[in-house]
Amino acid sequence: MSSCCEDKSCAIDALRERQRGTLTAVLGINAVMFVVVMAGGLIAGSTALLSDSLDNLGDALTYALSIYAVSRSPRTKGKVALFKGFLILGAGLFVAAQVVYKLLHPQLPLFDTMGIIGVLNLLANLGCLALLWKHRSEDVNMSSVWECSRNDIVSNLSVLAAAAGVWLTASPWPDLVIGSLLAALFLRSAWRVLGDARKSMRNAPGESAPQGV
Repeated sequence: MSSCCEDKSCAIDALRERQRGTLTAVLGINAVMFVVVMAGGLIAGSTALLSDSLDNLGDALTYALSIYAVSRSPRTKGKVALFKGFLILGAGLFVAAQVVYKLLHPQLPLFDTMGIIGVLNLLANLGCLALLWKHRSEDVNMSSVWECSRNDIVSNLSVLAAAAGVWLTASPWPDLVIGSLLAALFLRSAWRVLGDARKSMRNAPGESAPQGV
């Protein structure tokens, strides 16, 4: 045991277990909230809320990939981060398409449903952010997860702003404006994650065998 700790393998294994436990917890939270927010978005007819639900789904997939990457080589972590970047990119493009659809088929969202579901999702994502805080700078895998989680808070606050705007104006425009801003946020985040992933893969040594799962 002493020799294990002397060559730091014990500390590395413990770190991986902590990362895996945190990712499993936030994966479960986001999977549940995806169902809740998607249902709320369909009932409310809200582009912003549907965007938020897609964000939850993307996060759940991201966390599942991150659990896989915890014990992998730096190059594999870079590849996983690259895939996560493409997931964020897909979310941004989907939201943009929803905005275009709503422009062609206007519908006044239910602001009260937007507000209730938005608050629930904000509380859930604040919990995820608190769990992930200590891991945010550990490696490219966890930093990309942190990037996704931080975006969630902005997305949740935006949904609440959209709900307030719909209530005040009796117009679907606040929902559409927020949806457009969320699309821009996703696209910007995708660019950053993809850039970090490519940099990590360039700087990583040759692929090594997985060190357990």
